[in-house]
Amino acid sequence: MTPRRLQDQLCYPPRMLRADRAGAYLSMSTSQFLKMVADGELPPPIKVHAMAMWDRLELDAAIEDWRVRQEEPTRRNTFYQALGLKDDE
Repeated sequence: MTPRRLQDQLCYPPRMLRADRAGAYLSMSTSQFLKMVADGELPPPIKVHAMAMWDRLELDAAIEDWRVRQEEPTRRNTFYQALGLKDDE
C-alpha cells in the first residue's frame, strides 16, 4: 500500500518560496529576482537544509519599504518647497 500524502482543504499561500515561485509572486523572472537579491534590493534566502527559500512576509515587507521610500521624497520635497526650505533644514 502506498502512503497517502497529507493534504488539507484550506486555501492559503505558502509561507516559504523557492526562487522561481518568489519571482513569480513578485511578477518578475527568476533571473531578475535573483539579481535583485544579489544586489541587496530584496532579502537574502533562508537556508532550509540545502534549499534556498524566501519568506513571503519578508518579500511583502521589502515591497512595502520600496513604496514608502518612493513616496517620502516626493512628499518631503513638496512640503519643504511649499515652506521655502531646503531638504537639510
